[in-house]
Amino acid sequence: MKRLLILLFFPFIAQLHAQIFGGEIFLKDNSNLYLNQIYVTNLETQKTVLADFNGDFQLEAKPGDIIRFTSIVTERKDVKVMPNMMISYRNLIELKLAYTDIEEVLIPNFKVSGNLRKDVLALRTDKKKDELEKAIGLPKPKGNGLPPQLPVAGFYGGGLTFSLESIYDILSGERKKQERYQEYEIMTRDITNIQKYFGDDYFIRLKIPQNLIPNFLQFVYSSDNLKYYLNNNNYEATQIYIEKYLPIYLVRLKNSNLQKIISQPITNE
Repeated sequence: MKRLLILLFFPFIAQLHAQIFGGEIFLKDNSNLYLNQIYVTNLETQKTVLADFNGDFQLEAKPGDIIRFTSIVTERKDVKVMPNMMISYRNLIELKLAYTDIEEVLIPNFKVSGNLRKDVLALRTDKKKDELEKAIGLPKPKGNGLPPQLPVAGFYGGGLTFSLESIYDILSGERKKQERYQEYEIMTRDITNIQKYFGDDYFIRLKIPQNLIPNFLQFVYSSDNLKYYLNNNNYEATQIYIEKYLPIYLVRLKNSNLQKIISQPITNE
């Protein structure tokens, strides 16, 4: 009889222990919204869910668990679940964009002299480039012109050598930043090539607004593995995936305020 009661109450007891941590993800830069997948992972249980198009998510967790938020366009963020966070599902999680698209830079009060060497020296591009990279926060390669990722160990002169710089990069997380930046550059290059290959008219016929074509291709790119086709310049093969994820994207676009926000005129405060 005692065992029977335990079996009857076991589902109820298990339900009490299965607590849900929920909330809403938002980006700090509201002028750029993305429909890319944002992965929410409980590092204790190794369970992962995807936030919906509004940024809402729910995941089994308990106080003390570490929840990790990642996507291809945002910085990674870890959040420790506190007891008060389990009271409601409206925890606000702020993510920062990892990369920023900048507008065309115009150089005022500069006249071309006709002498290319003189004009290049007059621009002082190295200084401006350093200031621009510092302002944007791009990772800067270390070393003296060598590849940004040096091998941790290698053979040189018949002996085994170690790269202290590479070991430091791994321990400090610098290499991970470089890898993520390179991954973003590859994605940007690939979606630009896809857009050029098919042309804007093709996507407009698919009901994709012209100003959201790159965003749609980011969505397709991050939803499936297209690297094999892209590495072989087989852009025609990506059409299958474009048609596969088109209905999903259009539904998310319809149910979100992305188009409304992007179409609003930008005002200077």
